[in-house]
Amino acid sequence: MKIKVPTYICIIIFSLSATYGQTDTESLEKQKDSTEIMYYIIKGDTVAREIINLDEVYLLKKVKFMSEKDRRRYLILRRKTRKVYPYAKLAAERLTTMTERLKTIEKKGDRRRYTKRIQNYIEGEFSEKLKKLTHTEGQILVKLIHRQTGRTAFDLVKELRTGWRAFWYNTTASLFEISLKEEYKPFEVKEDYLIEDILERSFRDNILERQAPAFPINYLDLTSHWKRKPVDN
Repeated sequence: MKIKVPTYICIIIFSLSATYGQTDTESLEKQKDSTEIMYYIIKGDTVAREIINLDEVYLLKKVKFMSEKDRRRYLILRRKTRKVYPYAKLAAERLTTMTERLKTIEKKGDRRRYTKRIQNYIEGEFSEKLKKLTHTEGQILVKLIHRQTGRTAFDLVKELRTGWRAFWYNTTASLFEISLKEEYKPFEVKEDYLIEDILERSFRDNILERQAPAFPINYLDLTSHWKRKPVDN
């Protein structure tokens, strides 16, 4: 039986998840000529490059489990992580966009109306999806929001609403065994390490779209840290 995540989880996403303006970005086209040299065309200027910068890629070993129970646990965690990660990624993207947009709005009333429009706009699109998360999926989402934004869900609610509401949202969350103050600590918490492992493998397999975390996480150092410990909870 699923336990629906309370509305405060939705508020975090709603408050960050829409904007009416489009951020201008430079269009980038890539072409090859007959010599196989890659050319970048940026606003009409052609720049030849013989070296293409590639993202860092980790060679991941097969996950080893101590028991069948541990393997099932990992697979369940993988399913839940892959389900909620896109929402955390979206929150980070919209937080950046909203922060930049609010810098251009001087009047408090206009800032408040802008934030309210954002919430109303996105609520219809994501509300039902977020409310259907189980309490464990909600807690993973809270951790991933911290991973992607560098702020706890509690701090985001406090910033976007009020400290008083943040207090009550966290109190209500505790009834569902969810803490909005939960941080993502892959070097300290085994489950967070497993989530990071799941993310890296999902990025590698193009199942999830990579987004850099708000704070440095060296996967090789992390793996080395947990290497001598069994993959369980």
